[in-house]
Amino acid sequence: MGLSSCRIRPFQLRKRGRNRAMKPTTMAALGSQFPFTMYKNSEKKRPRSSILCSVQPSQSNIKVIINGAAKEIGRAAVIAVTKARGMEVAGAVDSHSVGEDIGKVCDMEEPLEIPILNDLTMVLGSISQSKETGVVVDFTEPSKVYENVKQATAFGMRSVVYVPRLKVDTVAALSNFCEKASTGCLVAPTLSIGSILLQQAAISASFHYSNVEIVESRENPQDLPSSDAAQIAKNLSNLGQIYNREDISTEVPARGQVIGEDGVRVHSLVLPGLPSSTNVYFSRPGEVYTLKHDIINVQSLMPGLLLAIRKVVRLKTLVYGLEKFL
Repeated sequence: MGLSSCRIRPFQLRKRGRNRAMKPTTMAALGSQFPFTMYKNSEKKRPRSSILCSVQPSQSNIKVIINGAAKEIGRAAVIAVTKARGMEVAGAVDSHSVGEDIGKVCDMEEPLEIPILNDLTMVLGSISQSKETGVVVDFTEPSKVYENVKQATAFGMRSVVYVPRLKVDTVAALSNFCEKASTGCLVAPTLSIGSILLQQAAISASFHYSNVEIVESRENPQDLPSSDAAQIAKNLSNLGQIYNREDISTEVPARGQVIGEDGVRVHSLVLPGLPSSTNVYFSRPGEVYTLKHDIINVQSLMPGLLLAIRKVVRLKTLVYGLEKFL
């Protein structure tokens, strides 16, 4: 629904000449991204009037391009963006299922009439002609991220990057590029709001406990420890605390991998059928404090993705981490 533009046409006054004051008219902003606006008629008494209104859109939807649309997370993103207010899927890029309608690939009830293309530049060109706000969501791979962001920026679009194992050098290069181009980019090591909250709780707990270990379970044995567990360990290792002083040896493989220089251990379990789970155990004599977060499927990442899309359109530099907006 958009804001109404109104035309007021007065009636003739009644014979008795009685005027009635019009009630103040208010209209709230339509969605969290719009500023609150209130309109009021004058409090002076006026002749009774009829109001003819025509509805006009207050702001167009954010045009979203999903790069990596045929992946599991890409398909979930297409569905989530389609259902969300204030945004719409405008393009789909992937090297798989090229030419197929992205709506059908996502098993949606109706096709979206958006074919999957294997050329990001072509999709960007078609969207940029509309001169509307656009965001490219990148689910590709680390080696392609920098060029993808450069292409999106050249067409006046922001980027949301969710690509695990992105190197520090790549993030630094992206940051310099975005600063010079005055364009927004949000690099998210995780899109899980629950995972971010666990990380924040772990940082708070680290000031009160001197022993900590991380235990995670994953179905896929690739990239272990996971990016979530590695990020938690790195966060805890940058606080000036030395953990597990009585057991700092790294010679016993069964004791897990030590990440960072401050003794944080990570144990990775690979068990088919288990949900992706991250547990952080803090302890001291007589007490154990446990933080746990489970991810059942990629649906858990969609609220974070939608938040990232809404926030990045207002950025003019690179922001690392979705937690900046929580």
